[in-house]
Amino acid sequence: MPAQSPPDPLPLPEARSRPEPQSRPAAQAQSPPEPQPLPRPLRQCRTGLLLPLAGESVAAGFPSPADDYVETGIDLNEQLIARPSSTFFLRVSGDSMVEAGIHHGDLLIVDRSVEPRPGRIVVAVLEGAFTLKRLVLHRGRLRLEAAHPAYPPLALGEGDDTLLWGVAIHVIHPL
Repeated sequence: MPAQSPPDPLPLPEARSRPEPQSRPAAQAQSPPEPQPLPRPLRQCRTGLLLPLAGESVAAGFPSPADDYVETGIDLNEQLIARPSSTFFLRVSGDSMVEAGIHHGDLLIVDRSVEPRPGRIVVAVLEGAFTLKRLVLHRGRLRLEAAHPAYPPLALGEGDDTLLWGVAIHVIHPL
């Protein structure tokens, strides 16, 4: 059977508010569903294309003398992607993370090999759909929190079918 290429990446939908999980009958106790289709991984594509890097830094406070020449080049793949085989791009859909500086239409770089720990912004799978939230430890329990007051936190617990799919490591958006 010929190999098929994976489908295109999915946008991240906003999570729906849901009640605390109740105890489930044994028939429903199963492993969490992996969302379909999954984004395709980056190919080993170190381009060698160096973009001009003018100087080492730019002052964000007091002005500093400007350089009239380009010092070196920068490869954005090397700067932004540490582990190509576990790194994916996802486009953000919705406004639940605006107070974290992540807006509708932004491009996320997500690394599935990074451990999801409290404080990190994670891509989670809730009821078969992707969502983007901050992983928080609150009163000894993990939960997913939006960075927008209109979205309530989502508690995680035993028997929950939520899957922590990856960790957002960079966000790219226009100014």
